[in-house]
Amino acid sequence: MRRLQERFLGQKWYTTAASASGSAIWVLGVCYNISSTDESASSPVIFQEFLNDFSSRLWFTYRRGFDAVGQSNLTSDVGWGCMLRSGQMLLAQALICHHLGRSWRRSGEQACSQEYLQIVESFGDSADESCPFSIHNLLEVGSSFGLAAGSWLGPYALCRTLEALAQGDRERHQKRGGQQVLPMVVHVVSGDADGERGGAPVLCVEDVTHLCSKWGEHAKEWPALLVLVPLVLGLDKVNPRYMPSLSATFTFPQSLGIMGGKPGASTYLVGVQDDQALYLDPHETQQVVRILPDNLEVDTSSYHCSNVRRMPLDSIDPSLAFGFYCHNREEFYDLCARSSELAEQSNGAPMFTVAQNSAPTKPADTGSQVLELQKSPPKEPSSEDDWQIV
Repeated sequence: MRRLQERFLGQKWYTTAASASGSAIWVLGVCYNISSTDESASSPVIFQEFLNDFSSRLWFTYRRGFDAVGQSNLTSDVGWGCMLRSGQMLLAQALICHHLGRSWRRSGEQACSQEYLQIVESFGDSADESCPFSIHNLLEVGSSFGLAAGSWLGPYALCRTLEALAQGDRERHQKRGGQQVLPMVVHVVSGDADGERGGAPVLCVEDVTHLCSKWGEHAKEWPALLVLVPLVLGLDKVNPRYMPSLSATFTFPQSLGIMGGKPGASTYLVGVQDDQALYLDPHETQQVVRILPDNLEVDTSSYHCSNVRRMPLDSIDPSLAFGFYCHNREEFYDLCARSSELAEQSNGAPMFTVAQNSAPTKPADTGSQVLELQKSPPKEPSSEDDWQIV
């Protein structure tokens, strides 16, 4: 079984092999510079910091023993829930960044904080209101996008589900008051209304600005923002022209990683080293665990993983989705600047581009204007890059 899993999902990334490579490791915008020629004691310390970072990310896997999902008799998501679990992990990282900060690390020696436990509880495997991001609730919200218990789904449908979840949460907050469970705008960057194919994905500054202006309590308030970019970067595998750009996104400080993996086996990609992707694997079955925020001594070890797995970047399924978290307006403009620069360096094959204004409806030419964004909003477009139709 172990060999079969490693064949399809990649091998465990053993400490000796990882540190011997001597290459920088990037994890969700944080660099761990490990040098195999460094004779000082700094490299083992840095590598341990990397492991601490990796194992602090929330890990959601197959679970068994939960209440039946909807009208089905399914009490486990084994065999069909991996994309949902990947999406949960990406969303959880956005909530960690929002409430606890990117520098937060889990300590096994200290009592858990209530904020952390509230985040974990919100992904519990129950239809209760205390678990708004459970598989049960994601399937209910995403039914109009084709989500169904027992069926596999693609990244685009899950991105739209998270967008609908945020909008529904916002509407309930406006009617009833109280605290929002998802205190951020969710914006899906997509080429056209049909989703993954047939158009150039453009991150439009004007659209995001308009969306955020409606979301805040006050006109000048800019809410936190979750940007999701579902893409298809090839046919059977990722087109090699996209590999440098795909890898570079992990250097963005706004990076939440990638929902993706091998065909039919979704994972949560959180980092890169050389030509290897590092990921959390949801394909492990665990018993349901109920987390209550009031119990600060509760064991949350089943929601964290210290086994780092790796897979070659060129083996990733071309259907995937990027996530980026922007805490404020300045971080969004910085994301746009980095994305524009990445598009300009892509040798004519940008994964997505950035534009100030909304593009005309389905132009014959799929070119899109790319903006230079620095400290302030851009005024005029400065260059063009063509989207490669896949």
